Amino acid sequence: MAGSEVIEVEHKYCPSEADALPQLASIHGVDRVGQAVNEQLDAVYFDTEALALAAQRITLRRRSGGPEAGWHLKLPVTAGERREIGEPLGGDRDAVPELLRQLVLVHTRSHMLVPVARIKTNRTSTPFYAADGAVLAHFSDDHVEAQSLLTPAEPSRWREWEIELADGPRQLLQDADTLLAAEGVPLSALPSKLAKALGPNYPGDPAAVPKPSRHSPASDVALSYIVQQVLALKMHDPGVRADAPDAVHQLRVAARRLRSALATFRKLTDTTSAKVLRAELQWLAGAVGQARDTEVIRARLKDMINAEPTELLIGPVAQEIEEHLGTVQQQGRAAGLAALDSDRYFRLLDSLDAFLAAPPLSASAQEEASLTVGRLVSAEQKRLKKAVRAVDSASGRGSQDVALHEVRKSAKRLRYAGEAASPIFGKQATALARAAEGIQEILGEFQDSVVTRETLLALAAQSAGGGGNGFSYGRLHALEQLRGDQARARFYEVWQKSRPKPLNWK
Repeated sequence: MAGSEVIEVEHKYCPSEADALPQLASIHGVDRVGQAVNEQLDAVYFDTEALALAAQRITLRRRSGGPEAGWHLKLPVTAGERREIGEPLGGDRDAVPELLRQLVLVHTRSHMLVPVARIKTNRTSTPFYAADGAVLAHFSDDHVEAQSLLTPAEPSRWREWEIELADGPRQLLQDADTLLAAEGVPLSALPSKLAKALGPNYPGDPAAVPKPSRHSPASDVALSYIVQQVLALKMHDPGVRADAPDAVHQLRVAARRLRSALATFRKLTDTTSAKVLRAELQWLAGAVGQARDTEVIRARLKDMINAEPTELLIGPVAQEIEEHLGTVQQQGRAAGLAALDSDRYFRLLDSLDAFLAAPPLSASAQEEASLTVGRLVSAEQKRLKKAVRAVDSASGRGSQDVALHEVRKSAKRLRYAGEAASPIFGKQATALARAAEGIQEILGEFQDSVVTRETLLALAAQSAGGGGNGFSYGRLHALEQLRGDQARARFYEVWQKSRPKPLNWK
């Protein structure tokens, strides 16, 4: 089962030792019940000593016995649904497979994974079949003995029923709930056997995220948005490590949104804390984004070369570009992974968690959301206008390029401020964010052109130093400059016709 992955959908129930098995075949859609099979399961659960995984409702275990023996990592998706990733048992009972270790590193950080509980289960498993022979679900009658390994305690014992879907519809679980409730068997209040095994040591539910309204404290708006972005950053961390498509981009976007929110709402929090977090988020976005930036340039130049007539490509231009940028991209990925494995990154995650656990709010944070947030978003809009005026006063192409990059950053910050304000300003804030995003994208195209031209100049010089011909590099540079000029013109057109409209907050 190396590298296996499934979505597990199940319901757990709390019968008494004396309860007889229900009439399973009476569940709607079940044509017949198969032969029961007995299994002896022995599982050791791993976590940090502080139960960092359990706090996120994640379980990691090594289980022997039964047809699914192996390591299992279960990640919550929605209520009653988990993503299960499996790896083979291996020889070392305490060596967590590297794949699974990497997937939870954003939560465990620099802390060791240690055994925290051992659970032995005497299971009687029964399949449910549809009329066409398909396996709808598996019913398990479990007699459990659990021992916490964190603190000395007597083993706990209980009985548990479980229905896990195979090819059956989710309605089958709802029908089973109704049947069992009628027989006095309730759904389990705990998410897993581990929760019951750990007893009072099992972490409680996280604090509810504030739901902003126009009359709630302004801090609710900021904290709600910041929580969303911290969750997004943690969610995409495993994807970056596994080189999943778009994961680097999404993690960097989350880091930038966080940094932007801490800037926009800086008057609502302790300035020093926000400033330190912003600096570290900037470092993170830069460290993981190197490979992504190179990937964008690489794809851009590949498309340009493919569009060029063959006779205008003099010398091994495509090969030189691919070799150079391929090496740079590999180095960037290595640097990004090193950043994600560093103590600096883990301390940043710790600081974000601490910030949300006890937000260092200022007196302004308690003011009414509509007025305070409206004023802060308005300040970002003024910042964007000031950046645009700076372009007009800049002298020389190089200075204007730098000024336009500042406009892009200001537009991005206004966009994120509009997103954060949307729970209380609705369509107004959404429209503002969308207009700012339009400017950001146009100037993103412009900035890509600037960076690509710089890359082409460097490659041309390198080629010339080796006796190569710079004609094709010069042509590509001219085409790229044209694209940049077109993007610049589109920006001015959009700015004149559909610049972001201010919120009606007064």
